[in-house]
Amino acid sequence: MVPVVSSATYDAARRRAAFIDRSDRGRIVVSGKDRASYLQGLLTNDVVALKAGEGCYAAYLTAQGRMISDLWVYEVGDVMLLTMSADVKDLVLAKLDQFIFSEDVQLGDVSATYAQIGVVGPRASSVVAGIVDAVQEEVLDSMPDHGNLRSSTDGRPVIVTRIVDAGERGFDLYIEHEHVEPLMARLRQLDVAELDEQTAEAIRVEGGVPRFHRDMDEETIPLEAGIESTAISMTKGCYVGQEVIVRVLHRGHGRVVRKLVGLTFGSGAPVPAAGAVVRADARDLGHVTSVCLSPALQRPIALAYVHRDFIEPGTAVSVDQSTAEVTKLPFV
Repeated sequence: MVPVVSSATYDAARRRAAFIDRSDRGRIVVSGKDRASYLQGLLTNDVVALKAGEGCYAAYLTAQGRMISDLWVYEVGDVMLLTMSADVKDLVLAKLDQFIFSEDVQLGDVSATYAQIGVVGPRASSVVAGIVDAVQEEVLDSMPDHGNLRSSTDGRPVIVTRIVDAGERGFDLYIEHEHVEPLMARLRQLDVAELDEQTAEAIRVEGGVPRFHRDMDEETIPLEAGIESTAISMTKGCYVGQEVIVRVLHRGHGRVVRKLVGLTFGSGAPVPAAGAVVRADARDLGHVTSVCLSPALQRPIALAYVHRDFIEPGTAVSVDQSTAEVTKLPFV
């Protein structure tokens, strides 16, 4: 059955603003004076370069260059806040703990302490400015990707981060769990629509944003998922898995066997199932990972891995007897 997308909430997210409960995320805080240098040797991006109010997207890899998780790193002044898919949080926390020796570093699981509410859409900055104390809309508009600030809402502490992973730009608000219901009630009073999971997923797929354990997993090399430009620093020092990444980039000229691409189907075609095989020239090329019936394009679209010989936009492939065309991401 094709997931039903709410046209009203989709329209709100694309034209005005909408909010979503991001309880599918795990949250870890890293404190101590060595926190940046400690994470620098473990994560793929340049964590040590972050100043208070800055952040980045990164990956945590095995020595073989496979992904343990992707994650978002925010330097909020006295701690670093890490967020990731909730189903890998415990594993990430355990692996990070294994690498603490003499460093001044402490780890804390704050997933149950803080709620995470996303506000996305063209008017997201206006909405957030209306509920966060003493923060002007212009300040929010000027925040860079993954930027962050600390403030309050109705006198309750809140952390605001700039997000780009929802398919529509916006902000995440981190607030203690006991205060999240008043925050959501206030958003509803401002006539901000609440995004259901299916509509949020359609927006993510239209944005071409890969999601861990859906479009990436423990067998994925970041270069296959196409996240190297945002998650990997090409100038920083050593990190776990770097040798594999450098070897592929320099000796292999960045060529991997498979790549994550977009697929656009014809109007009226059935929406394929995640996991469906992608074929061309009587050979199996890969498989579909995420799908939706795009409200913007009025046709099925998908994220899929295909063999590197078939990644050029415009290439014709087939999925379950339906013809599709490889499409440059994002779709919208």
